[in-house]
Amino acid sequence: MIVLDKISKKFKNKTVLSDISLKIGEGEIIGFLGPNGAGKTTTMRIIVGYLKPSSGTVEINEQDPIKHRLSVLNQIGYLPENNPLYYDMKVDEYLQFVVDIKNSTGDFLKSIIEETGINDVLSSKIEELSRGYKQRVGLAATLIGNPKIIIFDEPTSGLDPLEQEKIRDLIKKLGKRRTVILSTHMLSEVADVATRVVVINKGKITYDGPKPKTDAGIEALFKKATS
Repeated sequence: MIVLDKISKKFKNKTVLSDISLKIGEGEIIGFLGPNGAGKTTTMRIIVGYLKPSSGTVEINEQDPIKHRLSVLNQIGYLPENNPLYYDMKVDEYLQFVVDIKNSTGDFLKSIIEETGINDVLSSKIEELSRGYKQRVGLAATLIGNPKIIIFDEPTSGLDPLEQEKIRDLIKKLGKRRTVILSTHMLSEVADVATRVVVINKGKITYDGPKPKTDAGIEALFKKATS
């Protein structure tokens, strides 16, 4: 489903990614780990076609995300760390706006609203919502169009423990019928939801394999892969 082959990315004289290769199959939940500046966000932006690699190839269901941008974007839901919401809009207005720009029928919108638990805030302005509800609205927007691939960049960052648990539960549900890439600094989050772990450090993949069964196992793996 997702194939990265010998991807490198340079910004001026700085190499951010160095010859990375990765294959992600349908229905996997990938815990994508790495320290700050390791190359996680750059990798995700290359997958969605926001950035062009300096060398190497990317395929999303055998399509290049640059050459076939519109087709690939219809297959991917991407929630970046900064969660780009329009704060002056009401929740229902914003979601309908996303339906329109994605050229979606909106057939699944009601179920998405229920799934993300935002029924009670549909008539509220986004700027008035708690951080947890703002994140849920971002998740709902990501799911519009029924994408088969979901990419989350730090989806629970800054949330209280209860909201973190709700988002994790939703990610696990999504993973039952979609491919999910979850980038996070929270190792316990990976232990809870991921089916496979990929660690990137200094622009190179230093681990790609099964998820350890315990938090301590993931912590040990992470330390080894980033040392």
